[in-house]
Amino acid sequence: MRLERYWGVGPKTAETLADAIGEEAAVAAIESADVRALVEAGVPRGRATRVLRRANGKAGMELFGTRDAREVYDDLLDIAAGYAVTDHAADRVRVLTPLTSAERRRERLDDVLEARDAWTALDDDAREAVIAAFAEYDEAGGTDRAALECALALRAAGLRGGTFAALDGVDEAALREAADALAVLTDDGVAAGADDRLDRLREQAADVRALADSAFGVVETVRGRGARDADAFRSAVVEYVAAETGLDRGRVRSAAPDDAVDSADYVGGTLRTLAAELETAADERAAEVRAALEADVDDDDVDVDGVASAVADIAFRLSLARFAVAHDLVAPDLDGDGVAVANARNLFLSGGVQPVSYGVGDHSLGVAPADDRVAVLTGANSGGKTTLLETVCQVVVLASMGLPVPADAAEVGRFDTVVFHRRHASFNAGVLESTLKSVVPPLVGEGRTLMLVDEFEAITEPGRAADLLNGLVELTVDRGAVGVYVTHLAADLSPLPDAARVDGIFAEGLTADLELLVDYQPRFGVVGKSTPEFIVSRLVANASDRAVRQGFEELAAAVGEEAVQRTLSDAEWSG
Repeated sequence: MRLERYWGVGPKTAETLADAIGEEAAVAAIESADVRALVEAGVPRGRATRVLRRANGKAGMELFGTRDAREVYDDLLDIAAGYAVTDHAADRVRVLTPLTSAERRRERLDDVLEARDAWTALDDDAREAVIAAFAEYDEAGGTDRAALECALALRAAGLRGGTFAALDGVDEAALREAADALAVLTDDGVAAGADDRLDRLREQAADVRALADSAFGVVETVRGRGARDADAFRSAVVEYVAAETGLDRGRVRSAAPDDAVDSADYVGGTLRTLAAELETAADERAAEVRAALEADVDDDDVDVDGVASAVADIAFRLSLARFAVAHDLVAPDLDGDGVAVANARNLFLSGGVQPVSYGVGDHSLGVAPADDRVAVLTGANSGGKTTLLETVCQVVVLASMGLPVPADAAEVGRFDTVVFHRRHASFNAGVLESTLKSVVPPLVGEGRTLMLVDEFEAITEPGRAADLLNGLVELTVDRGAVGVYVTHLAADLSPLPDAARVDGIFAEGLTADLELLVDYQPRFGVVGKSTPEFIVSRLVANASDRAVRQGFEELAAAVGEEAVQRTLSDAEWSG
């Protein structure tokens, strides 16, 4: 089966698709990244998304050298999809993949920025009109008719040019006729309301068929009205049927049989013939009406498929625009040979987040030394080191997809692989082996690699971890890669290569609530301090049990009782 050639499509999924929509349609849906078609065919949305990412962006997906990097990618697209104006646009956002061409990244950036500017230029009423138009589009199932109605609503809101330029040349009158036609065209024919004459024929045919189904009742009713001979009975039948159906008496009389053997045969024959004639007339009229409606849809003045495609594209671009506006994203500079960010923000955090400026590798942003290939990041626990790595990863991943990034400014060079490795709690030989297998091959493979590795020492004994970390730093420099390595072992490292530096994050004290106060902005070329006296101070202050407090006070003596007392006094004073 051709479907099984696609990554993630096994025999069961292939059979589901073939049975639901046919193999050719399923292949077309995969090739066009149509999540909705696969989901409606019975494929779970998550699987459909993964299949389409691989089918349409396999080369780009090679950017993610580790599971942690892929998780950042997944989470970013989930956030972006939350700003989608239609379900289909959300699906399209979720199947975005990194672009291997710098030109394509710039093209998408231009599209998103243009859409962002268009969205911000709208007043509140116009924005509400756009959201309402796309909501109705979704409620109608994204049909062609829904797309035409949405296009008309966007035009009515006065949206022109730029992001909306694809709709600038449409003939609104022809669009309205096509939308009205699609409203009454069905798979079975023509819906009620399309044509008064057709509706009347159908009603009359239904009324006559109902009488035919109760012919004996008609006989009894007519006899009850006093028809005493055959001629009077026939006349009474004609009058009755005409009155019940609104048909002309001559039309009823012409359907009467000449060879009826009795009254029941006369009534039944008349009604059956009349019903058949009316049904035929209705079918003929329906064909005429359908042809006229299809002509409206196929009018040279309106391209239904083109408008539907334009509406879908506008929804997609506005969805990314709303994501950019909501998080104040900016276009990164895609040149350079490293990564640098000014006042970058982590999109996975909420509330008041201190932005950070950082850089490694060659860049011209001026936020960090620009001649180091590797930075070793040190500092306090809960000091934001992992968050900084994650923020850099977010910026690089978004830039790779041609999307703006959460910073005041950014430079992102070309990377073929991003190795993001979070700190893991397990401490055994198996974890060490699997970690080395995940971080080393991308580093020594073809292409340029960005290494973002968090607390390597957490997976082996500190002494040997320092040796391994030294080796990774040297390997990163030797391979022309760029990297940031978080560690608490700066003092145990051998002299670093000239192209590497040590940065530090510092804890500055305790708040009045005894929360650790940290300056999350790294300082360059200095080793950060973990400042255990702050942690011990908090434990001393919060201990309610005398014995426990005494134990923490003994620890205070070990780390410097004077420093502990000073931090406690500072916290009390700040309160």
